[in-house]
Amino acid sequence: MRALEVVTAAHSELGFELHVVDIAGDAELEARYRALLPVVEIDGEQAFTYFVDPDALRERLREP
Repeated sequence: MRALEVVTAAHSELGFELHVVDIAGDAELEARYRALLPVVEIDGEQAFTYFVDPDALRERLREP
């Protein structure tokens, strides 16, 4: 399953705030993230790169 599909499914289940950012055309974001895509950040902290495990994502989102 693709990272966005995993995150979207978790979003539907848990109802957290979700921002999807397209880095295309933004030189700064492309330089920072291109080699890491897909990247999932939680509260501004990089949580997953390349692959998002659904159970690990849910666990991270439930942390206080």
